[in-house]
Amino acid sequence: MNLENFKAEVHRTLLSKLDLEKLSRINSSQARQAVSSIISEIISDRRVPLSFDEQEKIQTDLLDEVFGLGPLEPLLKDQKISDIMVNDKDHVFIEKGGLLTRADASFRDDRHLLQIIDRIVSRVGRRVDESSPMVDARLPDGSRVNAIIPPLALDGPSMSIRRFGTGPLAANQLVQLKSISAEMMELLSAAVRARLSILISGGTGAGKTTFLNILSQYIPQNERVITIEDAAELQLAQENIVRLETRPPNVEGQGAIRQRQLLINCLRMRPDRIIIGECRGEEAFDMLQAMNTGHEGSMTTVHANTARDALTRLESMVAMTNLNLPEKTVRQQIASALTIVVQSSRLSDGSRKCVSIHEITGMEENVISMQEIFAFQKKGIGPNGRVQGAFVPSRIRPKFLEQLRTAGIFLPPSLFEKVTEVN
Repeated sequence: MNLENFKAEVHRTLLSKLDLEKLSRINSSQARQAVSSIISEIISDRRVPLSFDEQEKIQTDLLDEVFGLGPLEPLLKDQKISDIMVNDKDHVFIEKGGLLTRADASFRDDRHLLQIIDRIVSRVGRRVDESSPMVDARLPDGSRVNAIIPPLALDGPSMSIRRFGTGPLAANQLVQLKSISAEMMELLSAAVRARLSILISGGTGAGKTTFLNILSQYIPQNERVITIEDAAELQLAQENIVRLETRPPNVEGQGAIRQRQLLINCLRMRPDRIIIGECRGEEAFDMLQAMNTGHEGSMTTVHANTARDALTRLESMVAMTNLNLPEKTVRQQIASALTIVVQSSRLSDGSRKCVSIHEITGMEENVISMQEIFAFQKKGIGPNGRVQGAFVPSRIRPKFLEQLRTAGIFLPPSLFEKVTEVN
């Protein structure tokens, strides 16, 4: 008998014998032990000649099926995998070390994959069906999940999982990974402590959320932080924190709560700082208003390829509010609200780097003026395939140094002189 067919038969028998409601009332280790014993009995009763390794594999796979996410469990246990992409039931790809490869994993059929998707989204009170075929959710470790099913997905259900580590990275780890220089990190940490508002810009998978997590570690513990996200994935270490998450519409298409509504509400919650996981719509206007009216030091991320593009995108988002504000007024709001734009990028070798830090210096006629403080200059590709380059200061002293001094933070002049090579 084919091993997969035998496993499917054992699985059907197992489900007929399990009391799932009773299982949910006992702790997970006891439940796994009980189910493991039942699986062993079922395999023994079948009297099918199996090697020890084959029995072990069937037992592990079925335990993953009952308590975890089936074929995805081995991939989720590998901390080096940063992305899991399920194209359809037979094609699963992973990103490991910045490179895409096909994984040795598959699902029995579309229904099996749909069950796994449903198990993920139902944990966070969301649903996916023909009337609502797209969904964003998250795993217990904070990893972000996006799923899309037929009729929108032509080849069957599809799912993407953006992995997050077991805990937030420390700033020194980012420096060790050569994603940023120590001098750039020192400048940004000082800016966070001095309550300068920061915009983190970058493409998909450029490490924006990771960077936001790291910068948030420098927020003083005596400040009240409120986070607003579409799917909660920030892992802030603060004690005085309130986490808010949007809500999709119900079956009747009613009851949706968007980021803008949460942002307006959070202003009544006495926040010192507001952190928006990703700014992507009309909430941009209210965010700029908040930064201009006593919530300095707030942070958000935005999808854009350059620092200048990030500001243009913010303008476009403000236009979504249909307030018909003059172009110059919107740009004045942006220039007044934001001080620093950090550009993060994913390079050809899969590494993520902070490729520039820009300071917004104000307005010149009808244009927001910016100056680059640090940049990553790419020099080529090394023999190992890794990108070579250097973090180079522009040697321009930022205007916000005065704000840092007012906050009691003094940075040495040498900070804006040192070049850090990356090989």
